Amino acid sequence: MTAPSPAPSAARALLLGFLDEAIAAAHPARCLAPHLPAPGPGRLIILGAGKAGGSMAAVASRFYRETHGVDAERIAGFAVARHGYGEEAPMIRMVEAGHPVPDQAGIDATIETLRLAGDAGPEDDVLVLLSGGGSANWIAPAGDLTLSEKQAVTKALLRSGAPIGEINAVRKHLSRIKGGRLAVKARNARSILTLAISDVPHDDPAVIASGPTVPDPTTLADALAICERRGIPLPDTARALLNDPANETPKAGDPAFARSEYIIVARPIDALEAAAAAARKAGYEPVMLGPDVEGEAREVAAEHARLAREMAQAGRKVAIISGGELTVTIRGEGHGGPNQEYALALAIALEGHPGILGIAADTDGTDGGRGEATDPAGGLVDPTTLERARAAGLDPEAMLADNDSTKFFATIGDLVQPGPTRTNVNDCRIILVG
Repeated sequence: MTAPSPAPSAARALLLGFLDEAIAAAHPARCLAPHLPAPGPGRLIILGAGKAGGSMAAVASRFYRETHGVDAERIAGFAVARHGYGEEAPMIRMVEAGHPVPDQAGIDATIETLRLAGDAGPEDDVLVLLSGGGSANWIAPAGDLTLSEKQAVTKALLRSGAPIGEINAVRKHLSRIKGGRLAVKARNARSILTLAISDVPHDDPAVIASGPTVPDPTTLADALAICERRGIPLPDTARALLNDPANETPKAGDPAFARSEYIIVARPIDALEAAAAAARKAGYEPVMLGPDVEGEAREVAAEHARLAREMAQAGRKVAIISGGELTVTIRGEGHGGPNQEYALALAIALEGHPGILGIAADTDGTDGGRGEATDPAGGLVDPTTLERARAAGLDPEAMLADNDSTKFFATIGDLVQPGPTRTNVNDCRIILVG
């Protein structure tokens, strides 16, 4: 049996172009410099973390060297990014560490970050450059918790299908840097300014990278309840931390936040609006579902497929655009991520409906996977997807049940693989109808 060809390349190229516009709108090269402060009287201590940690550090380095002529003696800089996401930033030391599961490189980087923050004096300013992925990159287990124990808890939370807010609530209470504790460490500084790229629904600073410089609204009791509800096995060291009142995170009103300011420089909606503008220019009516869509990937895909069918039946030419962070409750033995699983479920729900194509990708360039910079970002769907897959000997429904979306899209050549984008404003999903 000869496999059919994909849908016309022009339509597929449109989808990839819209995704590129979304990513570019949230890159630090475009959004960061207008918010960088002029240097103060003392040292400027620059601390960066996350998937955009390298690119944010590079922009800041150029800004202070070229715009203000600041020499290296007045800068103490240290940034950590996911493996493969580092970028050269003179005056700012750059390292790479594990994500989504933390590693020893992250621990070493976090110890140095805490040391620099603690060294800040009353004439020094602390500039924190924060982005999604910082929760894994800034890793400093509290108490007697070991790295391997922290890794095990993180893996269990990721497999449970817990949303990012729940995952981070637990992380904060097992850490020496998250949940406002970095601000406490830097409390002697003249000022603490956090410039953040949001990757979370509703752009909550307490959730972005687990809120290291803002008060933590979650409690020890919240973290413990999440673990119990999700069936997360806790080592004795972790359970002791979650039952220790002295381990509570700092709350609103703590003096550590008195001179702390927080600005979000790029949001998921910025990326989606850029995609919408590109779609409108190409003759599609944008239908915006918003940047905060959450839920099980396959269930959200089924709902979006229903909406796309309705639009097609009404004869509308639309681009259905959504963001947010979907979850996958892992039941099988395959490999994938929320965007790939969404795309596979979307293809199954559309059943080859003519005139409908879709793309789902993480704006950071990787979707789930094994923590490698080469992991795919998502998948692309067109009316021939299922037919081509079955001609290649694949069973789409069985592969969805086994959470094996990466193999599915790799086999038919429809993985989305932009490589590290060095930004992160969560998922971008676009369905073209007509």
